[in-house]
Amino acid sequence: MASVSAMSIPGINVNFLQLPQDGTPILHCTKKPPDLPWPDIGHLAKWSVSSYKFGFGPECLRDNDPDTFWHSDGPQPHFITIEFPRKVAIQKLSIYLSFPADDSYTPATIAVRAGTGASDLQDVRVVTLEKPDGWITFDVSGEPGEEGEGFKPLHAYVIQLIVLANHMNGKDTHVRGLRVLGPREEVSRDHDDPFPFTAPIFKMYECIR
Repeated sequence: MASVSAMSIPGINVNFLQLPQDGTPILHCTKKPPDLPWPDIGHLAKWSVSSYKFGFGPECLRDNDPDTFWHSDGPQPHFITIEFPRKVAIQKLSIYLSFPADDSYTPATIAVRAGTGASDLQDVRVVTLEKPDGWITFDVSGEPGEEGEGFKPLHAYVIQLIVLANHMNGKDTHVRGLRVLGPREEVSRDHDDPFPFTAPIFKMYECIR
């Protein structure tokens, strides 16, 4: 279980060399999505939510506008489901929450589930939050990497983020942004390749079978 406190973790200057290598959640106290070395693969997936108020649907999670938000409209727990057309490697989730703006609508406990479909989702991570204000980035897997640095990526078709509880026992929830991040891209093996397969959508065609 990971815990993030907005009072104890300072905003981190965007410098890849300063990013923690041990899987510690990262807090960027900014409205804009932070520039991170892990690629955003969320555009490859289909997004859905458990409920929403008109005009505050799942599109607000990915519109890059910090003033819009997904607003749930139903009983807890609330959840966001992200379905990929094929199995992908998922390293981290990056979520934008603002307790000063949203008060009791701010998630306090978040669970992450993953699997091959809606019928076999399993819990992989629980994150507790204390009055967050900014972008929180955390690993979805708790399994250590091979070299002891960070955690291994999780391979799945579906990943689901579940809001189990809000601050101040709030019922509905606000999430102002969400990004699904793949593993950090390695430098191409052939540095002279004029057309390297670097984007996730192209990597599936990198090898001829």
